[in-house]
Amino acid sequence: MLIELSRGVTIHPGTFTAVIAPEKKILSALNSNPDLQRFLFLYVSGNYSRILSGISRTSVNFEVRRPFTADQLLNVIHESGHTIVFVEHDPTLFDGAERLLDPVASALRQAGREALVILWTPVSERSFAALARQADRIIEIIPEDPAPDGHGFHARGSCREGSGAPGAQRTLEVS
Repeated sequence: MLIELSRGVTIHPGTFTAVIAPEKKILSALNSNPDLQRFLFLYVSGNYSRILSGISRTSVNFEVRRPFTADQLLNVIHESGHTIVFVEHDPTLFDGAERLLDPVASALRQAGREALVILWTPVSERSFAALARQADRIIEIIPEDPAPDGHGFHARGSCREGSGAPGAQRTLEVS
């Protein structure tokens, strides 16, 4: 079981991966993989979710948990026995509970030894960065101007197709 985020960028079982990606990109990765329906899938979001309504949930193996505090999030992670654990990061869970950033990150890393664990956010911020420090991998997919092939995304650090030479550069002229 793999989740392909972008061409050549996959997430493997037995890892804790922090992902920064646009909503459309993560939805596409989750919805385009029919194999995910065969596994126990835990979707965790906090006070609100940006993408839950866009996920195809036809499998009986899909469970949603909505912790409203960092303590509850820690309990959800500890209690999880799922094959895939997808956590939509909610920074409001850590307002006034910064002391729980390290325990939650450790719990995500520990869960990643037994499952495929993804911590996702569309935009990184301080609490996400603190949690991601313990991730096995950090993947950032940034939107570009739409490419002629219509993809419009690339993974930071990955190679672009083509010659690899940068595009033509313009210089401002002073009159």
